[in-house]
Amino acid sequence: MGKTKEFLKKKDINISAKTYFVDAMGGMAQGLFASLLVGTILTTIAKYIGMVDGSFFARFAHFLSKAGSMSSAIAGAAIGVGIAAALKAPMLVMACAAAVGYFANAYPGQPYAAGPLGVFIAVCLAVEFGKAISKETKVDILVTPLVTLGVGYLTAYLTCPIIAIAMNWLGEFINYATTMHPFVMGIVISVVVGIILTPPISSAAICASIGISGIAGGAALAGCCAQMVGFAVASFRENKWGGVVSQGLGTSMLQMPNIVKKPVIWLPATLAAAITGPIATIVFKLECSKVSAGMGTCGMVGPIGCFSDMSAAGTLDAKAWIGMAVVCIIAPAILSLVFSEAMRKLGWIKEGDMKL
Repeated sequence: MGKTKEFLKKKDINISAKTYFVDAMGGMAQGLFASLLVGTILTTIAKYIGMVDGSFFARFAHFLSKAGSMSSAIAGAAIGVGIAAALKAPMLVMACAAAVGYFANAYPGQPYAAGPLGVFIAVCLAVEFGKAISKETKVDILVTPLVTLGVGYLTAYLTCPIIAIAMNWLGEFINYATTMHPFVMGIVISVVVGIILTPPISSAAICASIGISGIAGGAALAGCCAQMVGFAVASFRENKWGGVVSQGLGTSMLQMPNIVKKPVIWLPATLAAAITGPIATIVFKLECSKVSAGMGTCGMVGPIGCFSDMSAAGTLDAKAWIGMAVVCIIAPAILSLVFSEAMRKLGWIKEGDMKL
């Protein structure tokens, strides 16, 4: 047992919840952002540039569209590299992780694919086995890729079909349930996804894995925006404009150390999410899908995704524009400020509790 621990330590293999559900999931989110998310943004921009008269704009729009579609196409590989980097894989193992990620993301194929969750499981196992065998033989250039790819492909073969069906079913259930019960599900999805956003867990990856879409995605977007904008406004006394930018356009995850010390500071943003969720589903019927739904106002990716999805569906009108402004920024800012100020007067939140 002691030799095993010593070997794992030498290979930098740390089997723990933090390693996989914080570090690896963080790498997964980075890979998603660098491929699928940016690809979606580029294709959306290309669509509107293409509407401008002139050959230059047409060519530029075509270029952006191609770049965007190709970025989205290699999402699995990008996720694989992101996870491998987070797990501190050697270069050869990291290169293999890209291949495993590309395979697992699309396997078993139409009509279902395992997506990010399939990539996560296959790549994590492949990388850890690859790290274990790396530089242990004289023919490392052959053995390491064979082990890494073999473990990754076998894991994908055994798990991805089940994951694909399960995630598709779960996503369809959530989307259908939200359509049938928009008020209740609007609250539940907004609060739950918003809460998932703030800890070091990837809400974007989870939303992408289950294929959340439609007004269910709008509720998820509302919850994420409520957390980010909510903390930015509620902590303005302590963090000023720097805090507004870092939390409102960056991530509410910055508040996790303060939440651990005093969980009650999480309440204003969470209450705001419970209100903005049904506003998104019932009043404005905002629609958002997959990764964008779990990004909130991080780089304004969530609102951009909502804009793109509703534009593609032909439902982007003046009401939708107002809805995005209200649900993503105005309502969470006002509600979080009201709740936090009330809690400060009650003594539940004190000066410095949300200091970054």
